[in-house]
Amino acid sequence: MGDDFDHAKTVLPNGIRVLSERIPHVRSASVGLWVGVGSAHEEPAARGISHCIEHMLFKGTPTRDAQQIAELMDSVGGHLNAFTDKESTCYHARVVDVHAPLTMDVLADMFLHSNFDPAELRKEQQVILEEIRMYDDSPDEVSHDLFIRSVWAGSPLGEPTIGYEQTVRAITKESIVRYKASRYSPNAVVICAAGNVDHTAFAKQIETLFGGMRGGGPPEDPAKPEFQAVTVVQPKDCEQVYLLFGAEGFSARDDRRYAVSVLDTILGSGMASRLFHEIREKRGLAYSVYSSHTPYRTAGLFTISATTGPDNAAEVVTLVRNELARIVQDGALEAEVARAKEHLKGGLLLSLESTSTRMLRLGRSELSLGRYLAISEVIERVDAVTLDDVNNLARMLFAPGRTALTVVGPVSEDFAANHALAQSA
Repeated sequence: MGDDFDHAKTVLPNGIRVLSERIPHVRSASVGLWVGVGSAHEEPAARGISHCIEHMLFKGTPTRDAQQIAELMDSVGGHLNAFTDKESTCYHARVVDVHAPLTMDVLADMFLHSNFDPAELRKEQQVILEEIRMYDDSPDEVSHDLFIRSVWAGSPLGEPTIGYEQTVRAITKESIVRYKASRYSPNAVVICAAGNVDHTAFAKQIETLFGGMRGGGPPEDPAKPEFQAVTVVQPKDCEQVYLLFGAEGFSARDDRRYAVSVLDTILGSGMASRLFHEIREKRGLAYSVYSSHTPYRTAGLFTISATTGPDNAAEVVTLVRNELARIVQDGALEAEVARAKEHLKGGLLLSLESTSTRMLRLGRSELSLGRYLAISEVIERVDAVTLDDVNNLARMLFAPGRTALTVVGPVSEDFAANHALAQSA
């Protein structure tokens, strides 16, 4: 469909992978320095250390302090940021194309030569503790955290990326240096760029900057967690009730992820979805109601989220359960599948007008699949999804006893029992 631009891949002698996608008609370049290491690779006593390292890389090197890093990026009109999730950490920037080499030089300095000054670490630990408290004050964040910890109890994938107050306080410069040395190996590093970039020049600069990096192999991903269809209720003093339903999904490497994306679109993604129509448009019981499928490298989660008033919470739970039962029993319609596929393809193509989105696709595809996932391939796989594929998945995912529920808000602890909402295993 004319949407795949020149992409290239180079593997440096030390194992670092360099990827680029050249889009000659834009003036921006988005660069990303990825490490295939996140909170799922942490030991219990070190929860939150990956996220802490992400923060500390911005705090200065022997040649640039934190303010100089910020001023340098501001002086070229660039945007430098980072994020940590369960399976990866990404340091990324979007700049005018001529400033991409300078940006990579700054990222390399941060990544390879950060000071991890103990005084700065103490300040940043306090910042992270405030971030934890901010999340604790957000019922939406609390519900998602409680949900994933309950359905994946005992798995590192179920633990919060930000860590806990006691584990964050326990982080030291020495523990950071040890963790980074053991986890941030060249084989775990992917560096990518999308936009008006030349791959040969980009790869040459990366080899100059990172060619001396050494280390062992990347850490193993955690074992696939066992999904537990539990009901958890946590009373919280807030205005609304936050409901989160979940079922076991599919990994980023499972070909069924295309069919589950179609099912997700039919159920709760967009204004034409069943849940949006039934709960918001038809009854006005919620402002926010949606579904999503989140794939990881070894597992996945299908979730449905709804926020409503305390008086309507039990009814919304019943309505969601009814919609799941209806799609299991009666299946989807051909017209719904066709509309969902066009919705997915349209959203994908529109998102590709952003060089940042393309850079994120490059990094995630390489870390999850070990290869470039062409847009044309995605569209072909979405087009190949059939009505039977969707209906078979629905019957498997939402079979009786396979759906978890987390409730957070101004409700009693026996909310589920009072409304006969708990499921039998």
